[in-house]
Amino acid sequence: MLSRRYFLLGATGSAALASVLLMRSSPGRATGVFAVAHTDDEWRKLLTPEQYSVLRQGGTEYPFTSPLNSEHRKGVFACAGCTLELFSSDTKFDSGTGWPSFWAPLHGAIGTEQDTSFGMVRNAVHCSRCGGHLGHVFDDGPKPTGLRYCINGVAMTFKAAAA
Repeated sequence: MLSRRYFLLGATGSAALASVLLMRSSPGRATGVFAVAHTDDEWRKLLTPEQYSVLRQGGTEYPFTSPLNSEHRKGVFACAGCTLELFSSDTKFDSGTGWPSFWAPLHGAIGTEQDTSFGMVRNAVHCSRCGGHLGHVFDDGPKPTGLRYCINGVAMTFKAAAA
C-alpha cells in the first residue's frame, strides 16, 4: 500500500520534472537546414552573451531595454547573427510592449514555428538564413496585416538608409 509520504514525494518529483521539461522546450533552435550554419562554439565566439541567449537558445531580453525601441530613422533591421535584412523601418510601430514591433517582415526573411514553451502556444519567429530565434508573432497588430512581430532588439542590428 502506498503511504501518503511516498505519494507526496512522487507527486512533487513529477511536478519538478514537468517544470524542467516545459522550460527546456525552447524555440531557440529552429528546425531545418539553414544557409548560414556554425557550431555552438563558433556561435558563442560570433555573438555577445545576450545575442547568443536569444538567437541560439530562444531567450528573451528584458522589455524596454533595447536601444532599437527608440530607433525611428529610415532603414532596415537585420539579423545580428547573419546580417540578413529582416524588417523595413516603414513597418515598425510602437506596440507599447517594450520590444521593437513590426507589422510585416521583408519577403522571405523569416520563418515561423509553433512554440509551446512555458505552457503557452505561440508562433516563434526565426531568421530564414541562420535559424536564429528573433521573437514571436501575434495577431493583434495594426492594419494592413493585423500582425505584430514582437522582436528582441538584441537579435537585430540597424542599417540607416543613405541620406
